[in-house]
Amino acid sequence: MPTPNPDALEFLQTRRSRPAKTLTAPVPDRDLLMPLLTAAARVPDHGKLEPWRFIVIERDAMAPLAALAQARGEALGLEAEQIVKGRAQFDQGTLAVAVIEVHKPSEKIPALEQTYSAGCVCLGLVNAALAAGWGANWLSGWASHDREFMRAGFGLEEHERIAGIVHIGTARAAPPERPRPDLESITTWL
Repeated sequence: MPTPNPDALEFLQTRRSRPAKTLTAPVPDRDLLMPLLTAAARVPDHGKLEPWRFIVIERDAMAPLAALAQARGEALGLEAEQIVKGRAQFDQGTLAVAVIEVHKPSEKIPALEQTYSAGCVCLGLVNAALAAGWGANWLSGWASHDREFMRAGFGLEEHERIAGIVHIGTARAAPPERPRPDLESITTWL
């Protein structure tokens, strides 16, 4: 019989991301962030490729990224509302970690599995931050998918892309619970 960890199961069953716009200082410093990154890196990684890396976005880097999002939105001809939304996470951000998917050529590990692993890193980082008492939220948005934004803002190469931007900070308030999936309607038993 397995040895249960009811506290961990309770955490996973009740975890709730905190909206990024509600996160404020204080934020974890480098010493407090490293254990969170360590936990995030403990994900399924077929072939031990490590098809991801981290870029920590500190407060001083937020304004240039917001300005870049503004410029890219205008260059792409986006609606003003989309541009505002694209730059908002940087205008409002205090600390974030960009999880970068790094596609690595492999005869055994398909690109899609590398993408899944990078997604697991994003969720692992959110969960590690929440477990450590911080608020956290995984965001993306149009700017995160714009190749020029990725290149100019983060120096990404063609084989890299943003899997997610995880904002971490002190939550001002707990968000209300939201509806959860009806497990009976999405579960098939064979």
